[in-house]
Amino acid sequence: MIISALYLLGMLIYNAGLAVASLFYEKARLLYKGRRNTWRILRNYKADKPCIWIHSASMGEFEQARPIVEAIRKQQPDRRIVLTFYSPSGYEVRKNYQLADVVCYLPSDTPWNARRFIKAINPDLAIFIKYEYWHFFLTALRNKKIRTLGASMILDKAQPFFKWYGAWFRDMLYCFDHLYIQDKNSAELLQSIGVKHFTIAGDTRFDRVKAISEASKQIPLVEEFVKDAPMVFVAGSTWPPDEDLIVPFINNPANNVKLIIASHEIDNDRVRKLLARFTVKAFLYTEPIENPSEAKVLIINTMGMLSSIYKYGQISYVGGGFGKGIHNTLEPATYGIPVLFGPKHTRFKEALDLIACGGGFAVTDNQSFTSILTTLINDKEKLAAAGRASDEYVRSMCGATELIMKTI
Repeated sequence: MIISALYLLGMLIYNAGLAVASLFYEKARLLYKGRRNTWRILRNYKADKPCIWIHSASMGEFEQARPIVEAIRKQQPDRRIVLTFYSPSGYEVRKNYQLADVVCYLPSDTPWNARRFIKAINPDLAIFIKYEYWHFFLTALRNKKIRTLGASMILDKAQPFFKWYGAWFRDMLYCFDHLYIQDKNSAELLQSIGVKHFTIAGDTRFDRVKAISEASKQIPLVEEFVKDAPMVFVAGSTWPPDEDLIVPFINNPANNVKLIIASHEIDNDRVRKLLARFTVKAFLYTEPIENPSEAKVLIINTMGMLSSIYKYGQISYVGGGFGKGIHNTLEPATYGIPVLFGPKHTRFKEALDLIACGGGFAVTDNQSFTSILTTLINDKEKLAAAGRASDEYVRSMCGATELIMKTI
């Protein structure tokens, strides 16, 4: 009771701070106003039949929720779905997501908000994605005997569940009817505190990227460009520091490899500057040349193509690793090709897993980039082994959505 009271006090202090911060910071303003708007949204929602409530913290967790939402829509098209977000970076992008009946912010975690929210949406099933634990919402769901699942969950020994003072936090784990966790490490941690109601299911994001790869489109211009190429290197979501590695390597006439590159930003000025850096024959996707196969570089300057383009490569590079963090390494890995990326990858489990299994390679500078890429190009056995490792890793992590749907 004392810890719950302290937790509630912390929430109230946070809410007051958020109100003040909303006067000065855009993200805080979006969250503060968005939470208040939740109640207006729910006034227009008829809770005359039960729904499935799915909660994601932000955009990354939404990508894990998405395969579940799509499976529900496919198997139970009349089921109502309420989708909530904690962060503006998720809600503001997906607030018009058409497969959900309601999309809104999760209200602040207080006892009265939890009771009011659950009454307003009338769920018969709640699904929390990855590492979302909200004490009063979970307690209210348990008190109402509403089935609650954790999906694509991942546990870390630094979490309070596994500390000597963690009894209060561990109680939240028992609010879940079942935990679908990502890996053996999470299983061992749960077992260490006596939690048994879990299944190692993998990560639903892998089901998503696998489905995308299986539905990928053929792109005639790209096929013409790669025709008869001895090796194709695909670099996606790149930033200038990434290109500082890639451009000199490709400009070197000794490196007989073609490049398909898609920068993270594709405005005209950005791609023109990138094009100007190449001393070899290069062209933009939107400005095709007469004989594409004679060029060495193809720059993709349109949106929505990258996930399909990776399949044309034998080696890939994912950008962002010299900035805030790498982008999506799963998109190339799902095609069974090795993935290179920069040093800012340690917060990304899939990157660490790819390195551990031999399908991923971290680079820190021009020397390491050139060394790793040259080795993969020249050593066909190593290239094939790295590709198999990527493919096997992705396949081993697929299937979480199917397991969860059996419970649903």
